[in-house]
Amino acid sequence: MIAAMLGIVWHSRTGAARALAEAAHGATGGRSILLPAEQAGPADLLGMGGYLFVCPENLGTMSGAMKECFDRCYYPLLGRIEGRPYATIIAAGSDGHGAQAQLDRIVTGWRLRRVTPPLIANLGVQSPEAIMAAKVVPQGLLEEAAALGAALAEGLALGVF
Repeated sequence: MIAAMLGIVWHSRTGAARALAEAAHGATGGRSILLPAEQAGPADLLGMGGYLFVCPENLGTMSGAMKECFDRCYYPLLGRIEGRPYATIIAAGSDGHGAQAQLDRIVTGWRLRRVTPPLIANLGVQSPEAIMAAKVVPQGLLEEAAALGAALAEGLALGVF
């Protein structure tokens, strides 16, 4: 039943958000679909019962590719997905709250329902070299992402959300 599936929509520039999305997906027991933001379209999102949005914070906002996904999907889905559950994972160098706030503002228009607190994976990178480098996500953050994915998928399967 596709409506019980969790859609994990993600974008990653340096690998951190991808690793977090994959950890969440891997823990769902086959009850999720990984949707790269560049490929996710309105029909994909319409077919999902809930969403986990995973992206990096770039310059205090969500990544451009994730924003473009919302730009592409927003109006075709307006009025069609109200009440569906969502959660977020933000891969951040130091803060993450700007991207989180931007994402929350967008999905407010869709009237999605946040079902868990945001997971902000702060990697503590500050220099230009560290910011642009490929990321290795600490095991503890990957475990948090996995637990979030598992909980969302289980909640959808049980009809809790």
